[in-house]
Amino acid sequence: MIPIGDDNSFRRSFPFVTYGLIAINLVVFFVELGQPDPQVYITVWGVTPSQVSAGHSLVTLLTSMFLHAGWAHLLGNMLFLFIFGDNVEDAFGHVKYLLFYLVCGIAAALSQIYLAPTSNVPSIGASGAISGVLAAYFVMFRNNPVRVLFGIFPAVVPAYVMIGVWIVLQFLYGAASFAHTQQSGGIAYGAHVGGFLAGLILTFVLRPTGRTRVRRYGAPC
Repeated sequence: MIPIGDDNSFRRSFPFVTYGLIAINLVVFFVELGQPDPQVYITVWGVTPSQVSAGHSLVTLLTSMFLHAGWAHLLGNMLFLFIFGDNVEDAFGHVKYLLFYLVCGIAAALSQIYLAPTSNVPSIGASGAISGVLAAYFVMFRNNPVRVLFGIFPAVVPAYVMIGVWIVLQFLYGAASFAHTQQSGGIAYGAHVGGFLAGLILTFVLRPTGRTRVRRYGAPC
């Protein structure tokens, strides 16, 4: 189920931060491609659980969320950020949204470290932070219609269906692949779940209050 669009009719502000984050991710990816050995670049700037557990390379908790393993990894993440990030940014405001995004990304990395503290495999990607954005969208815009592709067939579903199916799959795949991903490459489902849970908690703190604002965003408080 691939999202291809949503309802932005209630959005009031231009999503400077969302588009800026997409631009930064693209620039960093091109820098990564220009490296003599991209794998070394990823090893240096990706978050390696064993290093962070030992108190080293703490800056990678931040830098890792702007690295990607390939075009599919990058474009998939940016698609989700482009579709869901703008409404969340509009609800939070630009500054709160940026802090929210970064904190969710760091929380996602820490979740993966907690699950596999001795792993020497670097984790990279914006998906942990974007998982937090999905959580915020789920809370504030869960009834919003989202256009998706089921294979090649387009459909429209409520956001709570699309995001609900996604997070359930993250829990299931994460449990199934836990033993494998501790010491080998793969999708860091633990980071997705951690970012989503962090996003849920932060959304209840940061979301707009007041009956008028809640009605505007189309989801009951």
